[in-house]
Amino acid sequence: MTSKIPGTRSRRAGQSVCSDAMRTPLRDFLRTETGSAVVLVAAALIALVWAGAAPAAYEHTWATVLSVRVGSAGVGLELREWINSGLMALFFFVVGLEARREFDMGELRQRHRLALPLVAGVMGMLIPVAVFVAFAAGHDAGHGWGAAMSTDTAFVLGILALLGDRLPGTLRAFLLTVSVVDDFVALGVIAFVYSGRLSWPALLVAIATFALVLLLRRAGVRHGAPYAVLAAVVWVALLESGIDPVVTGLMFGLITYAYPASRSDLERTTGLFRLFREQPTPELERSLRQGLATAISPNERLERLYHPWSSYVIVPLFALANAGIHVPLSGLVDSLASPIALGIVVAYVVGKPLGITVAELLTTRLSRGHLRPQVGWGAVLAGGSAAGVGFTVSLLIAALAFSGEQLTQAKIGILATVPVSLALTWMITALVHALPQGTRTRALLGTGQGVTDLAVPVDWDRDHVRGPRNALVSVVEYGDFECPYCGQTEPVLRQLLAGAGDVSYVWRHLPLNDVHPHAQLAAEATEAAARQDAFWEMHDVLLNHQGDLRVEDLLRYAAQLALDVHRFENDLRAHRGAAHVAEDVESADLSGVAGTPTFFVNGRVHRGPYDLASLTDAVYKARDRATLAAP
Repeated sequence: MTSKIPGTRSRRAGQSVCSDAMRTPLRDFLRTETGSAVVLVAAALIALVWAGAAPAAYEHTWATVLSVRVGSAGVGLELREWINSGLMALFFFVVGLEARREFDMGELRQRHRLALPLVAGVMGMLIPVAVFVAFAAGHDAGHGWGAAMSTDTAFVLGILALLGDRLPGTLRAFLLTVSVVDDFVALGVIAFVYSGRLSWPALLVAIATFALVLLLRRAGVRHGAPYAVLAAVVWVALLESGIDPVVTGLMFGLITYAYPASRSDLERTTGLFRLFREQPTPELERSLRQGLATAISPNERLERLYHPWSSYVIVPLFALANAGIHVPLSGLVDSLASPIALGIVVAYVVGKPLGITVAELLTTRLSRGHLRPQVGWGAVLAGGSAAGVGFTVSLLIAALAFSGEQLTQAKIGILATVPVSLALTWMITALVHALPQGTRTRALLGTGQGVTDLAVPVDWDRDHVRGPRNALVSVVEYGDFECPYCGQTEPVLRQLLAGAGDVSYVWRHLPLNDVHPHAQLAAEATEAAARQDAFWEMHDVLLNHQGDLRVEDLLRYAAQLALDVHRFENDLRAHRGAAHVAEDVESADLSGVAGTPTFFVNGRVHRGPYDLASLTDAVYKARDRATLAAP
C-alpha cells in the first residue's frame, strides 16, 4: 500500500501553460460533486422538516402554476414540473457533457473499454428492477419499477470522498462512467415508459430541430445563442409531444465535443494577446476573445460554466421540491415495511452491488481477461455498494409512476438508501482493509491495464535518465528551462529519487517559445553538454539560473563545468541538439502535453499537485500496480 514521506509540506506547484492541459475530464467534476452532496442532503432534510411541519404549505408552494406566453402561445406548468422537467434538463446537460469528455479524452477514448461500464450499468439496473418487481408483485405497484434502477452520481462520489484514500482513485472514474450509462438508460425509460400520450407532429418538430442543431455543429458555428434558442424549441416540442423534455439536456450534452487545447492554437492566442497589448483596440479585444474560445473546447467551457449551478442550485432545489413527505412517526415503520419502500431499499442495497459485480465477472471471463476494471474485486464490490443510492432520478421517476400513499412509500424507500448504502460501503471497505497486505493490494488495485497517456515510451538508450535504468517505476517530465515551476519542482524530484527507491526519472524538452524566448537555446545547450556526457550537470545549472540563459551565460556555465567550451560553442551555434529537442516536442504533442511541467508516472499522466507527498503517492501506487502485473 502507499505511504508518504513524513516531514513534507503539501505545496501546489503551478504550471507554465499554453493550455489547461493538466486538468482531467474528472478532476473538477469530482471536486464539485462531492461538495454538493452536503448541500443535497441539507436540502432533503429541509424538505422533510417543511413537509412535516406544514404539509399544506409545502404542497401549495410547489403546485403553484407558472406560465410563459408569447402572444397566444405559451407553456403553463406547476413549479415542481418546471424544476423536474425544465431545470433538470440542465442537470442532464452537465451529465452529457461529462460523458462526452470521457468518450473523447478519458478512459473511453479507447472504444473497446466502453463495453465494461456499459454492461455494468445495464446489469446494475436489471437486477435491481427484478428485485423490486419481486417485492411489488401482487401489490399493484410493479409499474413503478423505474424508481429502483438509477444511481445518484452526487451521492456516490460523496461517499467515495468520505472514504478518501481507503479506495483507489480510479474507482471514481469507473463509477462515473457506470452512472452515465445508468442515467442515459433511465432517461430513455422516462421518455418512452413514463411519458404521456405521444403526439407525432410535435415529435417530428423536435427531431427536425435537433437535426438543424447537428448541421450547425457540423458547419462550425460556435456561438451559444443559436443553440440555446434551438434547445428551447426542442424542449417545448418534446413537452407537447408527450415525451418528458428532460432528455433534451442529455442530447445536447452528448453532441458537444471535448478536445485538449493544441499548442498551435495556444501559440496563436499568445500572438493575439501581444497584438492587443500593443494596440488595445475593440477589434483586437474581440479577436483575442475569439482566439481564447477556439483554444478551449466548448465542452470544457460549458461544463465549467454550468456545473456549479447544476450541483449547488438545481439538484438541491429538486430535492427541496420532491423529497418532502408527511408521515406520522407511528406510520413511518409501516411505510418503510411496505412492498414499495422495502423493494426499493433491497433493490438498491443488494441488487446494485450484485449487478455491477456480476457484470465485472462476466465481462472479464467472456473477454478472457482483456476487459477488466482498473480496480480489484474489493474496490468493485465497495463501489457497487456505494452505487446503491437512489435519489435524483429515482425521485423523478417515482413522481411520474406513483401518487398518494404509494408515492410517499417510494420516497421513504429512496431516502433510506442513502444511510444504508453508506454504512454498507464502509463495512465492505473495512473488511477489505483487514485482509493481509498482498491480498488487500490485489483486491483494491486489481491487475487491469489502464490507458497509457505517454505516446512515445521511454527509450533507455535515447532519453536522458537519472536513476536506475529499467526501474519498476519511471517518472517522465516534460519541462522548460525557463519555466519557474519546473525550477520549483526540481528539489522535489531530487527528494523523490532519494527516498522512493526503485524509480527512474526522465527529462524531455518542451520549450514554450512563445512565452519563454530563451527556452529553446537552453534545451539545445543541454544537448550540447550531453555530447560531452554532462547533460545532468548542465540541466541542474540551468534550472538554478533560469533568469540567465543567454549565449554568454551558457558559455560561462560550460566553462564552470570544465567542458570543452570551443566544442560546446560550435555544437550550440550549429544547433546540433535541435533534432533531439524537436523529437521531444513531437512526442509531447502526441501525448497531448501543452504546458510545463507535465509528469507521466509509468506512462500515465500525473493529475494533481507536484509536491513531494503527491508525487510519492503516485509513485507508490504505480509500483503496486507494476508489481501485481509482473509475472
